[in-house]
Amino acid sequence: MGENTLLDKYFDLVIREGLYSTEKRLRFYLNYLFKNTIFDNKTMLDIGGGTGLLSSYAACRGAKKVVCIEPEAEGSSLGSSKRFIKLQTALQLSDIIELEKTTFQNFDSSHKKFDIILLHNSINHLDENSCINLQHDIHAIERYKRIFEKICNLSNKEAKLIIVDVTRYNFFAKFNITNPFNPNIEWHKHQPPEYWAKLLLDFGFSNPEIRWNTPNPLYSIGKILLGNKVANYFIGWGFCLTMLKR
Repeated sequence: MGENTLLDKYFDLVIREGLYSTEKRLRFYLNYLFKNTIFDNKTMLDIGGGTGLLSSYAACRGAKKVVCIEPEAEGSSLGSSKRFIKLQTALQLSDIIELEKTTFQNFDSSHKKFDIILLHNSINHLDENSCINLQHDIHAIERYKRIFEKICNLSNKEAKLIIVDVTRYNFFAKFNITNPFNPNIEWHKHQPPEYWAKLLLDFGFSNPEIRWNTPNPLYSIGKILLGNKVANYFIGWGFCLTMLKR
């Protein structure tokens, strides 16, 4: 099956299963998220991959191997592994995608290296309590340093690291009010992208690029008008941080 045919099947299936709102919005978001990312014959590690939405996309785009870590524990989506397997089976990607139902800390990393490492709304869940106290607790810092050391060891030379999350510093968090766009976010459990980039510099990652997310329904005009740090302070839509392994 050709890549375009497989991608068309992917989008049809994802929308039919209710994993995303519309195909147009999903295509726009994936193009934004994986800007300048080459999948052909690459390996990807999807940490906290949930239903496998992004793992499956990478496989459909030509990745030769994708490992998705989803413990289905606290902080993960209920029943996500069932939806993952359904998507994987329907797209006939069982030989390419591997589901690891464990935590990242318990993931067996021996003899594994990846070209793309993705943490999509999951970096704070790797150790939530440590993430809360990260900027003032030396023990929390040490725990995340061990996590980043493992990520470094899992990365091939020139691997691409992609981190998507929200930052704790925004208008809604400052005044302790609910964000109408993302009402369920607990801002104190997150960190700003600049802080993550600073920590990761010590583990072989460089060239940090921070892009600020905007609501998908606004498409390109939203990126032009609101895709900056100042606007994000007021909409709290989050960021996409990419770095490269030196």
